[in-house]
Amino acid sequence: MKRFLLLFSMIFSGLLFSQTQLNLIPYPQKVIINKGTSEIPNQILVREVNNDSLHLQVKVYNDFLKNDSIRFLVSNHGVPKDTFVGLEKVKSEVDGSNDGYKLEINDKRISIKYHNENGKFYAFQTLIQLIKQFSTGKKIPNLLIEDSPKFAWRGMHLDVCRHFFTVEEVKQYIDYLAMYKLNTFHWHLTDDQGWRIEIKKHPKLTQIGSKRKQSMIGAYVDDTFDGKPYGPYFYTQDQIKEVVKYATERHITVVPEIEMPGHALAALSAYPELACTKGPFESATKWGVFDDVFCPKEETFTFLQNVLDEVIQLFPSQYIHIGGDECPKTRWKECAHCQELIKKNNLKDEHGLQSYFIQRIEKYVNSKGRKIIGWDEILEGGLAPNAAVMSWTGIKGGTEAAKSGHFAVMTPGSYCYFDHYQGDPQTEPNAFGGFTPLEKVYSYNPIPSELNAEQSKYILGVQANLWTEYILDFKQVQYMIFPRLFALSEVGWGTSNPENYKEFENRVVEHFKILDKMNINYAKSIYNISGKVIPSKNGVSYELSTSQNPNGIKYAIDGSEPKSNSATYQNPIPVSQSMTIKSAYFENGVLKSAISSQDFKTSKTTGKSITLEHQPSENYSFGGAFTLVDGIIGNVKQLGKTWLGFQGKDVVATIDLGEKTQFSEVYFNTLDNKGSWIHFAKSATISISDDGKNFKTIKEIGKNEILKAKGKINLKVGNQSAKFIKIKIGNAGIIPAGNPGADSKAWLFVDEIGAQ
Repeated sequence: MKRFLLLFSMIFSGLLFSQTQLNLIPYPQKVIINKGTSEIPNQILVREVNNDSLHLQVKVYNDFLKNDSIRFLVSNHGVPKDTFVGLEKVKSEVDGSNDGYKLEINDKRISIKYHNENGKFYAFQTLIQLIKQFSTGKKIPNLLIEDSPKFAWRGMHLDVCRHFFTVEEVKQYIDYLAMYKLNTFHWHLTDDQGWRIEIKKHPKLTQIGSKRKQSMIGAYVDDTFDGKPYGPYFYTQDQIKEVVKYATERHITVVPEIEMPGHALAALSAYPELACTKGPFESATKWGVFDDVFCPKEETFTFLQNVLDEVIQLFPSQYIHIGGDECPKTRWKECAHCQELIKKNNLKDEHGLQSYFIQRIEKYVNSKGRKIIGWDEILEGGLAPNAAVMSWTGIKGGTEAAKSGHFAVMTPGSYCYFDHYQGDPQTEPNAFGGFTPLEKVYSYNPIPSELNAEQSKYILGVQANLWTEYILDFKQVQYMIFPRLFALSEVGWGTSNPENYKEFENRVVEHFKILDKMNINYAKSIYNISGKVIPSKNGVSYELSTSQNPNGIKYAIDGSEPKSNSATYQNPIPVSQSMTIKSAYFENGVLKSAISSQDFKTSKTTGKSITLEHQPSENYSFGGAFTLVDGIIGNVKQLGKTWLGFQGKDVVATIDLGEKTQFSEVYFNTLDNKGSWIHFAKSATISISDDGKNFKTIKEIGKNEILKAKGKINLKVGNQSAKFIKIKIGNAGIIPAGNPGADSKAWLFVDEIGAQ
């Protein structure tokens, strides 16, 4: 009989759990749904003995409920009759983590056990989400949650240099992090385009460096400007203190970033004597990377130490971010002082000089009881002894750091750059480039697979970055981070599971209701039609999908806009000739999504097997090699889904046509935007083969011909017949002096490789 009752209890519990979906983000480590519910009164009393700060804490918790009718109220007298929260600080760790908590709801009593104040705060964030979900019915399920974060660093970055945001907007940003249990706010305060923090010992930084004469607008290839003065915009030290206090109350650590030795034009505009040349300088009006950087002379280090003294007084964070990225060596190569410094200190080259620079700064920061963290270029020439690495160019920097016993925060652009497109670039606001949809963010695992268990301990966590070249106001900030912040939250908490992405997506949709109440401008890209090109028997097919009912997808292949009575999508659409496919989602005959449009230009290479000798950069690798034969010509203003990007590498592609095929023309496109280190190809070679081993060159062109064609390469090769086509597209190599990013590896972008 007991065995029968146990089995019945397990079945009942399972049924109850399936019927009670908890829309929690991040999802907890352990959830048990029990029988019964507890009422949610308009005032939920909170009790904790000997806690003088409880009133302040409850005020903060209520800030997160300001769009709801329910409030927490402190009560220290007796046991309330209504639903109440009882708090208990426990000596032992909860579920293996100091930041963990145990939340139990049972017959009007809500019990929270925690080890530290972080754990208590996270418990309340979970409780607040539950209240928001179940407030309509005024009943919350009885349950037990045991929870703790996997990673110690769960961060979001905000660039306030390209475009500035007010103190109130920064506070809102911090609220968003706190709501979803992120615990680090990386505040990017200085760059070429603006210096945003008051330094009292060097007032010209904000008097001069906090403004620029105009700003670049439009897509990165347009090179156009608005002609409007920007600034002066900066935060006073009192405002900085206000933000840090606000963040601290929400259990957020604010990590300031003071860029060095590169990205220094705004500082040099105020203090030109800190450069290798005389100037004059001005805050940058363009985006990109610039040759004028801090010169490693004694007065520069004195200046930076003065700056850091004031920064350290303002920010209690363990780490101070010193940038260290994208520092061209052009000026250092031409500078007599720099060359003498290299000889004097037996440095190998200018990369060694960068390491010397970073190590001097680190030694000073360490003397103040703090540590430095920097972008992964601080690995150049050797990593400073106690430095941590923020790995953005991929996972290599973080992997190298962890293997050498240095802490690392993983923030690879291919997963964690929220200035990338999150939906079809043709239906999205202008963005920097790349393609990082919600599902891709959710799929990220911050622990590199090649690290062993001991090395993995050096991965502090994960962070997403929001660079604001193309983000003009705070509404656009909201749009770019939501809903991707939800995915980041769950990745950082350690409960993401790419296999259960659809279940996560369902929770995301429910959280849109919370964002709606808060009047937050979030992206609805997951509602739009997503298109994917797949190989098919006669070339390629176009596969459409949506997070909604797939029967609502309507499409047209004649270039017209789909209507409610257009063809209903059922199977991938064959693309056997050049065409335009437009699609949209309809519900009860009403258009519910943006209209997606995709042009196809088919050729004899479309859908064929292709291999690459060198793989593209992680940031620009969407679709892999197949992107080059999918029938889609890249949009020069959108580096999202349709281009592959290679830094310092040639494109060497071999296309198997399947059988001997006649053709007389080969085409492809490359891009040029030197401000972003993107250069036209320097050469192209076409070869053919019948066996895939022995190739004969049939056409070669050089840089002049590519420049003349402005990157749109269409090569007449005569009447040819072959089974294999090999094309080698030469990368420009090392960027020459006089160009942004000089002495660095150039980017090569290539789209469709076609043959007619």
